[in-house]
Amino acid sequence: MFKIQTLNKISPKGLDLFTRDNYEVASEIGTPDAIVLRSFKMHDMELPQTLCAIARAGAGTNNIPIDRCSEKGIVVFNTPGANANAVKEIVLAGLLLASRGIIEGVEWVQSIKEEGDKVPALVEKGKSQFAGHEIKGKKLGIVGLGAIGAMVANDALALGMEVIGYDPYLSVDAAWELSSDVQKATGLETLLSDVDYLSIHVPLLESTKEMFNSEKFAMMKEGIRILNFARGGLVNNDDIKAALASGKVSSYVTDFPSADLLGVKGVIPIPHLGASTAESEENCAVMASQQIKDFLETGNIRNSVNFPTCELPVKAGYKRLIIANKNIPNMISEITTSLADNGINIGDMLNKSKGDIAYNIIDVDGEVGSEVLDRLLEINGIIFAKVIG
Repeated sequence: MFKIQTLNKISPKGLDLFTRDNYEVASEIGTPDAIVLRSFKMHDMELPQTLCAIARAGAGTNNIPIDRCSEKGIVVFNTPGANANAVKEIVLAGLLLASRGIIEGVEWVQSIKEEGDKVPALVEKGKSQFAGHEIKGKKLGIVGLGAIGAMVANDALALGMEVIGYDPYLSVDAAWELSSDVQKATGLETLLSDVDYLSIHVPLLESTKEMFNSEKFAMMKEGIRILNFARGGLVNNDDIKAALASGKVSSYVTDFPSADLLGVKGVIPIPHLGASTAESEENCAVMASQQIKDFLETGNIRNSVNFPTCELPVKAGYKRLIIANKNIPNMISEITTSLADNGINIGDMLNKSKGDIAYNIIDVDGEVGSEVLDRLLEINGIIFAKVIG
């Protein structure tokens, strides 16, 4: 029986995938095979010796000690795309909030509550101060065309916007999801100089930290409206405040408010509501649980942030062996030689690598005893060797 520990409240729709006959699920399990969590910070947590996998019900994994997990051979999963629709919808709301004086108008109307019967007349007289612009016919630039960026692009087209996208790392899967009507920018600078709105959808990495700064703002059209529902650290706060003060940027909608942005004219701070829907939490929980189940039951890996994608169909009549090793030369030869020396015949095999880690799924004839696993673990560079099932 597999033991699953939860470190946050996880949607029952996801946890129900762990059948009672094969799984024990609880928050207080001390020796788990896998952990499912959302925002719980694991950096100061001691990782149990039994732990094989961690699944984050969400896209970001900053709360998980990835390097330490990799050293221990713990596969870390996330759920890219599971919350994409929720984020897309709030980005579309952000487009409208940035264009119309909706928030200011609502706040003003609330302030005249005590005027009683005069309210309707005051509304008609005062509404012109909150007039805005329509988004139809305007140019929207999207930086990052992954699951969320592609959905924003497609729906913005449906709303009558002209959409220009930029993503030098666009995957084949993402490209299939993108409308052919989305224009492809030849470079980031070209896009920034041409659009009325900018929506940011790139991950926060060392290479992307504060990538939107005074240098980038100088390239943009006067009065551009910027939406950031990706990560706060992508935008330099001091530079965006200066751009707002000068009028270069007319509105900045961010889902990552910080104290220095609050009260700044032109900033629309949203309290990190991007993926905060019941449907999104369910989707993430289902995806995280399914990935944990698939790994524990078949050894297949999909959507791991530290291990390669590696999926081999299960075939009847074989025992499955999974092996992780350092991505160094001659490892496959040493593994297969060790198996041959122990009389183990390989029926099928798949080897994939990601960075410093390589992963193998090997289907073999007959039983694989503890002595075979011990021999494999003696090979320099082997991180783990396990039998599935």
